[in-house]
Amino acid sequence: MKKDVILSVKNLDITFRTNAGRIHAIRGVNFDLPIGKTVALVGESGSGKSVTMKSVVGLLDDNSIVNHGEILYRLEGDRIVDLLTLSKKDLRQNFNGQQIAMVFQDPMTSLDPTMQIGEQIMECILLHKKISKSEAKSKSIELLKLVGINDPEKRIKNYPHQLSGGQRQRVVIAIALSCEPKILICDEPTTALDVTIQARILDLIRDIQSKMGLSVIYITHDLGVVAKVADFVNVMYAGKIIETGTVDEIFYDPRHPYTWGLLSAMPDLKTKDSRLYSIPGSPPNLLHEPIGDAFAARNQFAMKIDERIEPPMFQISETHSAATWLLHPDAPKIDLPPALKSRLSRKVSSNE
Repeated sequence: MKKDVILSVKNLDITFRTNAGRIHAIRGVNFDLPIGKTVALVGESGSGKSVTMKSVVGLLDDNSIVNHGEILYRLEGDRIVDLLTLSKKDLRQNFNGQQIAMVFQDPMTSLDPTMQIGEQIMECILLHKKISKSEAKSKSIELLKLVGINDPEKRIKNYPHQLSGGQRQRVVIAIALSCEPKILICDEPTTALDVTIQARILDLIRDIQSKMGLSVIYITHDLGVVAKVADFVNVMYAGKIIETGTVDEIFYDPRHPYTWGLLSAMPDLKTKDSRLYSIPGSPPNLLHEPIGDAFAARNQFAMKIDERIEPPMFQISETHSAATWLLHPDAPKIDLPPALKSRLSRKVSSNE
């Protein structure tokens, strides 16, 4: 584990038992979260993003089986612990909240409608910190100020239904930050909010990150969010990371056809085509694990080898790699789709 990394997921492999059979949902995931940086997990619904991060905080369902892998976390003093070796009780008492906190996409499912928001923030603080109720109340007010809630002394007595969607999400973020974690995991934190509130929440998280020195993981399918917040991007498909790189490498030099499809599907005000692109077909059913490249059936550039052998991760640069046979030295040279090439060139020229 590198010295500048706080969390490292290595060869994570997870299966779920279902009435229909076993679903091989996570098939060897590897990524690092550098200290103080933001990493995004991107992909369509069902690609394994949320399952990967739920395994970090011990929130996997009882029908899950972790076949193998490691989730290494760096404690103070550079002591490394494998979170997969800990019991759920140990994780919840000693890690969740204090070391790693998670913000979910719908604040109403995260908040108790029968409790005042101040009580909910205080509950978390009192559970993990040895302080008095009055101190916990003062800290709760400070946290509400930090996340931009106006008049926090009065708002602390409100119930969730008395707040707007954006305010509720700010309260959820305050609860996540209440025990001063080192890592903040954001699972689609702006999906339930309108566009203007989304931007404010993203700015808020980024501002808090710089103030507290947080390391952040975003789980999202929205590449617009990724472009705004991420330092590094991991593109997931069918339970695997199929491309990884810095945000500039993924947006301006994508190499996997699936990443091309995701970028092409982003709305673009300057395009002449009024139709919105969508990737043809559907992700594979992981009840029946695909042979070869899982994306082959949807890939117009697929070759015969894609139907037989799963591609390895080909190294493109020190930080950039992708799992596609198109990067093999013997593969035919395939250019970016013209529409995507035009879009990327416009973005590059507008940034110069």
